[in-house]
Amino acid sequence: MPTASLNEIVHAALSGQVVSFPTDTVPALAVSPPYSSLIFAAKKRTFDKPLILMAASAADLWDYVKGNQEEREIWQQMTEKHWPGSLTLVLPASEKVPKVLNPKDPSTIGIRVPAHAIAREILGRTGVLATTSANLSGQEPLLTPSAIMTTFPSVTVLAPTERQAWGIINSGQPSTVARWQCQRWDILRQGAVFL
Repeated sequence: MPTASLNEIVHAALSGQVVSFPTDTVPALAVSPPYSSLIFAAKKRTFDKPLILMAASAADLWDYVKGNQEEREIWQQMTEKHWPGSLTLVLPASEKVPKVLNPKDPSTIGIRVPAHAIAREILGRTGVLATTSANLSGQEPLLTPSAIMTTFPSVTVLAPTERQAWGIINSGQPSTVARWQCQRWDILRQGAVFL
């Protein structure tokens, strides 16, 4: 599939197609949450590896998680300090989260706001998207539009010339993943952010 403009990426995502665009860490594969199974199929990913929800702002994500007032204050402090940025928080999932995002443990969901202007612009226009890194399961992330198009020919990829989006290339390092459990943070994956 040829590369697409930003408007075409937004339209494709809103139509339930898998799209790819750069983020502050590694390029993403993204889809509207009800169509999450398309990413699992494209990546040849087992259902024990969940997808995360990515949005343009923290406010867009709070309806997807549940917690008491004290917990929400702690989570908001963390997001105010590290978002936008390369930190994924794994929190208790609300009923709004499609179970296909995390079939092994639908009680939790990872959420993130990337520090990449083009990614946030796309997310601001599409709303929350289910995302993962652009790679086949178990392989290194793909870092260029051409590599993504070769590996995923049916995915709509943001054109390299679109506002030089790929020129503001990411760190190549995955996000840090921190899970809220028993009133504290557990680091599931160390990435670009140190807590």
